[in-house]
Amino acid sequence: MSSCPHSPAPAFPHVSLPAGRPSAVPASVPATGTVPHFPPLRVRGGRYRPGWSARRRRRAVAAGLAMTAAALAASGLRGSASPVAAPAAAPRPLVARPLVSAPVRIADPETVRLLKPGDRVDVIAAPAPAGLSEGDGPAARVVASAARVSRVPDAAPGTGHSEGGALVVLSVPRATAAELAAASATSRLAVTLC
Repeated sequence: MSSCPHSPAPAFPHVSLPAGRPSAVPASVPATGTVPHFPPLRVRGGRYRPGWSARRRRRAVAAGLAMTAAALAASGLRGSASPVAAPAAAPRPLVARPLVSAPVRIADPETVRLLKPGDRVDVIAAPAPAGLSEGDGPAARVVASAARVSRVPDAAPGTGHSEGGALVVLSVPRATAAELAAASATSRLAVTLC
């Protein structure tokens, strides 16, 4: 140490070492002291909870799914240029036309038993078999499209409708009713549910 009058005093005064202390320790090191006893520190005052990380992961997955659903919904609103993602067909606009009730005899009575009022059906006219082999003659055609079933009358007792078919009442426009009457005179009629 220098003998300069303005030099600071050493931070630690020279301490004599105890007898058991090794001599390799510099003299400027303070003597060992005791650390007071205190309980261990715990963050948030709790101990480790095993379900905490699982709950955190579940919340993260739920938030991710919600964001994905929102993104998909938002992208669906803009529309798609891809023909694959486009809807198959736009719904037909319903035009208010005066409807009439048209009784129609369907060739298969078991099909008529499946119908109930309010169902929508397509009426198909198939040529009556008159000795033609399969594949000959005119093809079947749709006579009425999306006709609403008004009533399905019960068969009168004693009249088996296995040969003559079964009756169903449809609500159709007047022009379609005329087509149904003409088709039933020359063809066997069938229905398909829409």
